[in-house]
Amino acid sequence: MRILKSLALVLLSVAAAQAAVPQVSPIRPVATYSIVARATETGEMGVAVQSHWFNVGGLVPWARAGVGAVATQSMVDPSYGAEGLVLMADGVPATVALEQLLAADEHSNIRQVAMIDGNGNVAAHTGSHCIEHAGHVVGVDYSVQANLMGPATVPQAMTRAFEAAQGALPERLVAALAAAQAAGGDIRGRQSAAILVVRGEATGRKWDDVVVDLRVEDNPDPVVELTRLLQMHRGYEMMNAGDLAVEEGNLRGADYFYGEAERILAGNPEARFWHAVALVNAGKVDESLPLFAKVFHADENWRTLVPRLIKPGFLDADAAVLSSIISVIPPQR
Repeated sequence: MRILKSLALVLLSVAAAQAAVPQVSPIRPVATYSIVARATETGEMGVAVQSHWFNVGGLVPWARAGVGAVATQSMVDPSYGAEGLVLMADGVPATVALEQLLAADEHSNIRQVAMIDGNGNVAAHTGSHCIEHAGHVVGVDYSVQANLMGPATVPQAMTRAFEAAQGALPERLVAALAAAQAAGGDIRGRQSAAILVVRGEATGRKWDDVVVDLRVEDNPDPVVELTRLLQMHRGYEMMNAGDLAVEEGNLRGADYFYGEAERILAGNPEARFWHAVALVNAGKVDESLPLFAKVFHADENWRTLVPRLIKPGFLDADAAVLSSIISVIPPQR
């Protein structure tokens, strides 16, 4: 009897302790406005989103190469993303997949979800209890959706911006976010943003299927910062192309790609350094020296790095060439 009483007291203590710990609410107003879209020319699919909520990129955008993309928001339920992609991977059109998930959700009236599949089928839902202003617009190969908006015209502003934007899909997605913010955006303000874009067809290498995956977790102007990061991403894409050209022995191509990276990244020492290395490997030592000088001006550690590139074969330089590089004088500070 004494043992039973002791056990009962322990269980009561555990229950009281659990009751005292705040539980994580399953209802979180995570997102405000987003866009899901597919590029007709390339088949790429993606999501871009902005919110007055920390780490919006961790819950709202979902995408899988060759399958589709999903934005799940308002009182967010991430299972729409995970399960929506599973259904679309099994060949279920986005329209049917969304219908099935909504039918199984007893809280569908507080959800806002958009999906697009690899065939360009688009589906969107704005629950009747999403916080005003809330709504969505479905177009050809895209859907824009917003809730908790200041003005009700935000989705229309996103639509116009996306349809008018030029260039690749990621830039067009971010243009839609910028238009939403310019139109009044989230009534609560702004905090985080994210973009996720995948290839139209899976390569079998998951690490190669993602075209862009960028997040701004906490920033006073997250869409502006996301735009800057996308520009930097493009610059580093050029550097990656330059690296690949070096591996393939295409020194002319390496010179071009590193030069483009330097232009896009506005004098980033990394891009300038590898551009200079590519010039040396192409036999253009004299052209490389002014670039090396500027890099060494930014940080002398780059000068220390130069000789270390010879042994693994990244720099083709004899003693005389190496000496000319190492002894180059940086511009006056």
